[in-house]
Amino acid sequence: MLLNTLNFLCMGTGTAGAEGGTQQSSGSFTMIIMMVAMLVLMYFIMIRPQKKKQQEEQKLRDSVQIGDEITTIGGINGRVVTVKEDSIVLETGAERNKLKIMRWAIQTNNTANERAESEKAAFEAAKAAEKEEKKASKRRSKKNEEEE
Repeated sequence: MLLNTLNFLCMGTGTAGAEGGTQQSSGSFTMIIMMVAMLVLMYFIMIRPQKKKQQEEQKLRDSVQIGDEITTIGGINGRVVTVKEDSIVLETGAERNKLKIMRWAIQTNNTANERAESEKAAFEAAKAAEKEEKKASKRRSKKNEEEE
């Protein structure tokens, strides 16, 4: 019934005679291929990126260590004091108030972000120094060629 309705919408309102039977079956085959292609496209556009993001968030939550500065979903900033299976204890403010929160409430790990940024900056600085060294060696080799 559903297939007939889809064929009706795609092919128009023609009657299926002796010759139209093969045309209708090829149209339904095309329709099935188009539906499968749409499902595959939806998977790669919507579902796969969402799963990747969830995996990254889970990895972030599992990598929390004592001493890390984190921000919760509610916007609370604090330093991790205790790490348990499904919860952590945060120390917030100058008065050292302690809050027990669930792991799923962690939004960002500020300490890990700072480490990643510093590593990225160090890598870029090393890359820039390497480029400068190559330029300097080229200049030296050109200078040596001109002197000879």
